[in-house]
Amino acid sequence: MDTLVFIASKLVALFLRAETWEALLLAGALLALVRGRIHAARGMLSLALAGLLALGIFPLGDLLIAPLERTYPTNPRLSHVDGIIILGGAEDGAGTARHHQVQLNAAAERVTAGLALAHRFPDARILLSGGSGALRDLARESMPGADVMAAAFRETGFPQTRLLLESRSRNTSENARFSHDLAQPKPGETWVLVSSAFHMRRAMASFERAGWEEVVPYPVDYRADGFLDGIGWDLAGHLETLDRALKEWVGIAAYAASGR
Repeated sequence: MDTLVFIASKLVALFLRAETWEALLLAGALLALVRGRIHAARGMLSLALAGLLALGIFPLGDLLIAPLERTYPTNPRLSHVDGIIILGGAEDGAGTARHHQVQLNAAAERVTAGLALAHRFPDARILLSGGSGALRDLARESMPGADVMAAAFRETGFPQTRLLLESRSRNTSENARFSHDLAQPKPGETWVLVSSAFHMRRAMASFERAGWEEVVPYPVDYRADGFLDGIGWDLAGHLETLDRALKEWVGIAAYAASGR
């Protein structure tokens, strides 16, 4: 059942991407031209061009992702910490396996901030949670996220004996459930959860539903730069932020509806 939900979520995510709708509009315009429906083709092409210009010039994603990033405070005050959970998503598992060298992506702050916290609290257990969230990795042939993060820690000379690796999870709900099974947190223990700021609302809800009691959110990897500051041609950047924001908001609603 979990695998079916995983596949369905990936298919839904495909249709949440703004560029998917741009491609559908262009395909519709081409079909209309073939059928001689010039007026319909002209309308779809005009809509596609207007959408492309709007997406390229205006950081529309900032309007959606900024409220998510403001959910929890940055750099929360911490005193005693029993464990630190670092969620996968910062790693490039395929690139790491291919080049035999740790490869991180734009969410690298999950690893760097987690490593800093690990040094700050030397008695805390470090739980690295992440398998692969890519649909093509259903056979689990690529390097799991937890293993990539462990390699990054190892390259800095961090003692591997402090690490707990949860490498089966494919989404946030599984992150929370599998991590709880592995860590077996005791009542009264304080764990810190490190993830991207835009993802923290969904992550905290999942961890609470999975039975985690004392979890302190530690958001990193902020993406919203401010709407006015972001105006200017940056189609790739604006699309990435918008796609990420749409996926997260739909994910929050879907997780709430399914109790995940």
